[in-house]
Amino acid sequence: MIDKIAQTTADAIGPVADGATVLLGGFGTAGMPDELLAALIGIGPRGLTIVSNNAGNGDTGIAALLKAGLVRKIICSFPRSADSYVFDELYRAGKIELELVPQGNLAERIRAAGAGIGAFFCPTGFGTELAGERETRVIDGRPYVLEYPIHGDLALIKAERGDRWGNLTYRKAARNFGPVMAMAAKRTVASVHEIAGLGTLDPEAIVTPGIFVSRIVKIARTATQAGGFREAA
Repeated sequence: MIDKIAQTTADAIGPVADGATVLLGGFGTAGMPDELLAALIGIGPRGLTIVSNNAGNGDTGIAALLKAGLVRKIICSFPRSADSYVFDELYRAGKIELELVPQGNLAERIRAAGAGIGAFFCPTGFGTELAGERETRVIDGRPYVLEYPIHGDLALIKAERGDRWGNLTYRKAARNFGPVMAMAAKRTVASVHEIAGLGTLDPEAIVTPGIFVSRIVKIARTATQAGGFREAA
């Protein structure tokens, strides 16, 4: 019998090797798997490379992971925001490495990993410092830059509902990077607010099939979420 439900967030994640690449779902605070991040901090792997849209907000979630000194490098699109002071301090002190990737490129590089694509050409970044020394090519008169997939050892994502097979549905903006990250990682762990009975999820509504999910764990809603869903669009 397939049953991917874990009783605790730590059990869901399991061991994580030092130096692992961890894909983190979320767009700002929308769909951020805060409870899984807290568990990852407790597990304590060091020298991580994390991949996310943002570099953390305030002192929680990704910012807490950075503050714990567990991250060597971050690959993201928006490292700076009004409350990204943890990342800012670490970066200015030379304690963390940053790879800045345009948001569309980031999403496509992760999707390419899940789709088994070896590399692809993209026009974004051509002629800028972001292109670095990568190969360029002119296709139909337009210049492109060669981009490579981003694979993860582990993906931590947040969904709305999941069943014991690992099938997932999301809520509005909380969906963001979750589906492509689930496909691009060797192991995917999802937190859900509701465990659905097997067969009760509409197959047409399932966004992430269970084949891409290793473990799921139920988490309680915060008072903010229960009152208005802070991750709503």
